[in-house]
Amino acid sequence: MDNLCHSLVGAALAEAGLKQRTALATATLVIGANLPDVDVLAYAWGPETALGFRRGWTHGVLALSFWPFLLTGILLAWDRLVRRRRRPGAEPASPRELLILSTIAILTHPFLDWLNTYGMRWLMPFRDVWSYGDTLFIIDVWIWLALGIGWLWSRRRRSERPARVALAAVCVYILLMGGSQLAARQTARESLGRTGAAPERLMAGPLPLTPFRRQIVADAGDTLALGTVDWLRRPAFAPGNPAVLPENAGHPAIAAAAATPQGAIFLHWARFPFFLVEERPERWIVRMTDARYTLNPGTGFGALTVEVPREEVAGVRVRRRDDRHWYRIKEGVMR
Repeated sequence: MDNLCHSLVGAALAEAGLKQRTALATATLVIGANLPDVDVLAYAWGPETALGFRRGWTHGVLALSFWPFLLTGILLAWDRLVRRRRRPGAEPASPRELLILSTIAILTHPFLDWLNTYGMRWLMPFRDVWSYGDTLFIIDVWIWLALGIGWLWSRRRRSERPARVALAAVCVYILLMGGSQLAARQTARESLGRTGAAPERLMAGPLPLTPFRRQIVADAGDTLALGTVDWLRRPAFAPGNPAVLPENAGHPAIAAAAATPQGAIFLHWARFPFFLVEERPERWIVRMTDARYTLNPGTGFGALTVEVPREEVAGVRVRRRDDRHWYRIKEGVMR
């Protein structure tokens, strides 16, 4: 989720009563709710590096067991060296309470991140495997509104109840969206099965603003099947435009592009990649695109363009598959 959402979760938890537990409680909850996103610094080394690093080391089980102790230590140092020097009579912050609040806040972060289609790598650094909740859009304005109103109302009324109601409402909303995702998966799978495009893998992802529609992307072997599930229309499932995309995953230039550092990072991150290969006099242009985020090859977020010299493609062993001039790689990184 975005950092405004994470911050509002921490702020709402504070106004729901947790800020009473110790000094610096609110700061602990808001900072802790955002702390794993320190990996945003990876963008300083480029967007491809960030794709390979984000939602990994800083969000995995090892970091999650470490962050509460680090945050507690930093806040205790701030309490002793800054806050209580400015206010000598102030009650010191409780190490035990700060550790509890840090743990609560930090654990909300990977759970919320897992709920969207970008996914999470829970087991880093032990296993570099992506997991997806496909429940919430990465920027959910309804969660913003619920938590923002609850937080502000609690502060103005000096009452914990509005923040608690807002947090409860968000939990119910997440459960309903999770149920919608599971139902949409089943609906799409049955509809695609009737067309003969039985999916091997399927995503029923959320769309912005509307909780009633789901984006369908399904791996149906040599193609990606696209569509939407809209609970306000009948039939609920509608094929996309286009309805299918050829993956073209066997062209020999793709193997060479996938062997580059940026290509390898992108394809490890990409969930539903498809490819456009352009031939130039001295090189191949390989446009990699993840259908989760864009259908425009090589442009925007979720897309990468790699240039491959022609001599690097010449040594790839392939066999002609049919008259469409697609290829299946015998050896290499592509499936």
